[in-house]
Amino acid sequence: MTRSIHSATRRTLLAGAAAALGTAALPLRAQGMTKIAFGFTAVTDFATVFIAKEEGYFSKRGLDVEPKFIPLNPSIPAAVQSDSLQMGGPTPSVFLQSVDGGLDHVVVGGGGMTAKNMTGVGFVARAGSGIKTAQDCIGKRIGVPGIGAYLHVGFRAWLKSVGVDYSKINFVEASFPQHGDLLRGGSIDGVLTADPFMSRILSSGAGTVVAYYTTFLPEGNPTILYTARRDWATKNPAAVKAFREATVEAAKFLNDPKNKDKVQAHIGKYIKLPPEVLATIQISPPAPIIVEKQLAYWVDVMKEQNMLRGNINVAQLIAK
Repeated sequence: MTRSIHSATRRTLLAGAAAALGTAALPLRAQGMTKIAFGFTAVTDFATVFIAKEEGYFSKRGLDVEPKFIPLNPSIPAAVQSDSLQMGGPTPSVFLQSVDGGLDHVVVGGGGMTAKNMTGVGFVARAGSGIKTAQDCIGKRIGVPGIGAYLHVGFRAWLKSVGVDYSKINFVEASFPQHGDLLRGGSIDGVLTADPFMSRILSSGAGTVVAYYTTFLPEGNPTILYTARRDWATKNPAAVKAFREATVEAAKFLNDPKNKDKVQAHIGKYIKLPPEVLATIQISPPAPIIVEKQLAYWVDVMKEQNMLRGNINVAQLIAK
């Protein structure tokens, strides 16, 4: 069973997100700068935003981008809709579900993407839970950092591929920082988690890796989308173009090995990691430009899981 987030719940999240973030004003122009509050979660998939902020790629293009931490990914579209955020980084499934639910949002760019060598993400079972295979998950409580988000949807796709009925698993929402404590306390039997939280769980002995299940997904599909309300993007075309160009420049910086130390420092500043931890974690490869084919992949996966009620025209979802 899954605790689904339907439209009513999303409206509640909208109000909660607005309250949590404060009453951010509409984009302001001060000395020619367009102010953008950008929502992120504690994963390396947002590296290009952190780099563009710290290396000055946003500011030199007239953008004053303020990254704001959001504990649970599914609350990002609600915060964007309420204008507490002008942009944010929902996972593809969270974004598409919000569009299917009536929010008129568009994709400006992308963060990280799927890759076969990403072992910093996985399904970790609690020590003593008895979970050693996918089949052992039936009847268990599995924590996910966002119902309907990337790790949850990808995990269900993996379970289906190995013949397990995911409807017989109880998924509960839990943010990344809670995972270790919930496992140690025994309130959940496993988590879908990522570094640095996964490494900490493993080193403490609280859990063991059952599967690096995201490695079975096709490579090159986005794990995070940078999105905005359509009306905001239409009114701010120069800002959309500048944001995309800045993250493309940041992706080049990220891909250059000589920048490794700076990249780690920029990520650590925003997801609050010490240098010794940063030195050991994998960083998702960047996907700053999003194309229709990439969105279509996630639409197909979500349709297989009965997550979408209507037909989605992906060609209309990418900001020009």
